[in-house]
Amino acid sequence: MTISATQWGSPTATRRALLIHAITMSSNSWEGLAQLLVAEGFFVVAPNLLAHGWREGNTDYRISAFAEDLRSYFVMDMSYDVIIGHSFGGSVALSLLPFLPKKKETTVILLDPGLELTEKRGGINSNLFLKEIANVKAADVHMVQNPAWSRRDCVLRTLGFSMCNRSAVEVFRQNSLWSSNGLLKNIPPHVKITVLVSDPKFSVGICDLERNVERLTVRALTGIGHWIQYECPEAIMDAIPLPRAKL
Repeated sequence: MTISATQWGSPTATRRALLIHAITMSSNSWEGLAQLLVAEGFFVVAPNLLAHGWREGNTDYRISAFAEDLRSYFVMDMSYDVIIGHSFGGSVALSLLPFLPKKKETTVILLDPGLELTEKRGGINSNLFLKEIANVKAADVHMVQNPAWSRRDCVLRTLGFSMCNRSAVEVFRQNSLWSSNGLLKNIPPHVKITVLVSDPKFSVGICDLERNVERLTVRALTGIGHWIQYECPEAIMDAIPLPRAKL
């Protein structure tokens, strides 16, 4: 188990956030959102997942292995006020629920999470992954393709690809029929989950979610693509319970 992460803010801050990136990204890809959280008084930690951020690969790429790899971030009763997971990181975040202290309320925010993956979609994603890893796009290309992104975010997107181990393709092969949807039907009483979903016009979207679940909020973002933290970080901040000024 290796500690590999980026941190922002003061470790003595009264509030903590844990950010879990997607496949082919890295911990520093959260820079923009992390700075917004620090401004609200958070200490922010973003781990590099297995085979990402120059980390060595592994033989076990099941979602449960990714969650177990992050167990060290919960030692000595470490807790977080907010946990945010993007795409595949959303499934990893849901798998962390058993690690959360039962006496502390935690807000979990899932950004366009990949909660289900069919064998067909897994094959498509696997081929796309190998193609993009073999031919990493320059930041300028991302800027043309994603005009809503800042140049910093485009650079970090390119960096994420460059730092990703090719063996991470096993994520799609070893989880070819995964479904994390059931975890949303049994949310612990100390956890509240918000799912922010991209506009289907710009993304493949996620599976249909049961809306009438206690402690679960689902919000669709019109005109926003898969990279919600780059295109609409204010929607994420709006989902975080923040202290209100006394009138």
